[in-house]
Amino acid sequence: MTTKFDLRTEDMPTDMRVLLESYPRDSWEAHPGFREKTRHWLGAHQMFRRLGDLVRSETERYLDKSRAPDDFAARLSYYGNALVANLHGHHHWEDHSYFPELSAADPRFDVGLEILEKDHQELDVVLDNFTGTANRAIKLVQLDEAQARREAGKLHGLAQSIETFLDRHLSDEEELAVPIILHHRLRG
Repeated sequence: MTTKFDLRTEDMPTDMRVLLESYPRDSWEAHPGFREKTRHWLGAHQMFRRLGDLVRSETERYLDKSRAPDDFAARLSYYGNALVANLHGHHHWEDHSYFPELSAADPRFDVGLEILEKDHQELDVVLDNFTGTANRAIKLVQLDEAQARREAGKLHGLAQSIETFLDRHLSDEEELAVPIILHHRLRG
């Protein structure tokens, strides 16, 4: 059974990108309002992208038999858990602390923040499916190699979904939040 996810593919509405025109991505680092907290937040996003890539590529190595089953199970357990736990914690903090701060500073962008919160809800569904599938694959490595490989095939599709989600969502989130931060000199 393949689960279908309702991952957003459409662009962020144009009116949510108004500040990005004044604060383009390539100018962020040089801006006097770009501070350590924002740098750390963007660094967390980079970590998620790397972990997503790592989980997918490790699964590919197992599927093409260039990664030993026990090594795959150990790596999937470690990196998969890091990805899921950190994504859950990060977006929970954004929904309950960070986005309300941005909304209070500039309510014009509430529609964009709501889109990002809906993305987080859908991500929870993807991560729950990923966790269940990863746990089954790890257990099956010890019990039935053929079934483990079938489960890893499903896992690979989920890892690709996570990467696709992260590519779209994190870029939109950064391009909405950082200009608000710079414009209003937040996160000092």
